[in-house]
Amino acid sequence: MAMRTFTAIVERCPETGWLVGYVPGFPGAHAQAETLEELRANLREVLAMLLEDGEPTLEAEFIGTQAVCV
Repeated sequence: MAMRTFTAIVERCPETGWLVGYVPGFPGAHAQAETLEELRANLREVLAMLLEDGEPTLEAEFIGTQAVCV
C-alpha cells in the first residue's frame, strides 16, 4: 500500500491543555494527546484503522488558512 499524506489541524483544548488534532472532512479522523509527538502517533493509528475500511469519502477538502484583519 502506498503512503498517504493527510493534513491535520491541531488545536489546544483550553479546559484540559491537551492537543486535539483532526483531519478536515475525514469523519472519525481525530485524536488527542499531551504532546505533538504523541498526537502524531495517535492520528497515524486512527488514520490507519480508518483506511483499513477502504478509500475514504472525504466530506471536504482542506485548502489552507487565511489571515483576516479586522
